[in-house]
Amino acid sequence: MQLSGFTPRQLRPDEQRELLDYGLGITNVVDRPSAKAAELTRAELVAGGENLVRKVLEYEPEWLAVLGVTAYRDAFTERTAAVGKQDRTIGTTRVWVLPNPSGLNAHYTLPKLGEAFAELQRVS
Repeated sequence: MQLSGFTPRQLRPDEQRELLDYGLGITNVVDRPSAKAAELTRAELVAGGENLVRKVLEYEPEWLAVLGVTAYRDAFTERTAAVGKQDRTIGTTRVWVLPNPSGLNAHYTLPKLGEAFAELQRVS
């Protein structure tokens, strides 16, 4: 978050609640841990997407950013989605897909991830 300009410094994991002070929140598409996206079923992702839509409609953020284009494609049945701004909105909330920061996503180095996140920060 700090590399992208969303926060002025790198937050520790135990400081996650401070994101709210910056107008940011974090949630999961699927509410269970997994080491790899392949461990999640399409049914779990679709159900998670439906749950996420309910949360977005309740809290009405300006933007929803989803990490991982494959997860987004499955959760929202958007087969042609790519990283970046999406045509879809949820209520008045605009949607952006970011690359998954997992170490398994090796072609996105830390600087490239920072730039991808910074692109969203610039438009928000």
